[in-house]
Amino acid sequence: MQVVIAGSSGLIGTALVAALRRDGHEVLRLVRRPAAARDEFGWDPVRAQVPERALRGADAVINLCGAGIGARRWSGGYKQQLRDSRITPTDVLATAVAAAGVPTLINASGVHYYGGGTGDRVVTESASAGTGFLGALCADWEAAACPAAEAGVRVVLLRSAVVLSRHGGMLNMLEPLYSLGLGGRLGNGRQYVPWISLDDEIGGIRFALTHDTIRGPVNMVGPAPVTNAEFSRALARALHRPAALVVPAVALRLLIGEFAQEAILHGPRAIPTVLEEAGYTFHHQTIGQALAALFDRDS
Repeated sequence: MQVVIAGSSGLIGTALVAALRRDGHEVLRLVRRPAAARDEFGWDPVRAQVPERALRGADAVINLCGAGIGARRWSGGYKQQLRDSRITPTDVLATAVAAAGVPTLINASGVHYYGGGTGDRVVTESASAGTGFLGALCADWEAAACPAAEAGVRVVLLRSAVVLSRHGGMLNMLEPLYSLGLGGRLGNGRQYVPWISLDDEIGGIRFALTHDTIRGPVNMVGPAPVTNAEFSRALARALHRPAALVVPAVALRLLIGEFAQEAILHGPRAIPTVLEEAGYTFHHQTIGQALAALFDRDS
């Protein structure tokens, strides 16, 4: 297959490009700078410019664009950047995909689509959008793919959880603290922490790419949900360190702001119904397996 990827330089994109090439696919990359390699095409989502030749003959487009949700404290300006870096590129790519007749668009989204009010309720892909900034962001992000869906393109929406890797994301920030014995639960610890290993994030995308029956939202989460307290204990075990500390919710709100309330102190108990029913087999069934595989592996 010929696969075009936007957002190929991040944690997921870098791993996905390598995996797809190992699978024998031809991978082309859309970059927001002058093209510097034979597999690159410059594009400008702000000006709605996608080179027609980049999509010519493509079997699928994968859009992973988006500024880091937790990369900075949420100011009004950064929240707008989070929206602009997702919604505009998705709308531009979806329109271009529809015009070019590309049969498949796989578009990033987030598991916080469901908001923070789900509590202990198990959440599948049929659940409605939640409230709050992240719920609205994800709903609008997914809606931006409508031009492709309306043109008959198979659209897959990746509602991804926290992706576990030692080379980026949340785990990269937590590992040094836990290694120093400074780990522990956040708030009351009863909130869920949606997680997925990088291996299964990439495996799930590869699976969705080649299984035409999959369309619409897909929960990219591990099959065994855990609470924050359970996640903290599992990470401590994997690092052979204690996790006795407790960070009060009020301290998190003061230090991190709105992001803490929406993404740290709340989380959906999401399960990967679509992937499992389609026959995907997870590399890591539990948080313990995922963390053991990471910390037993040479970095």
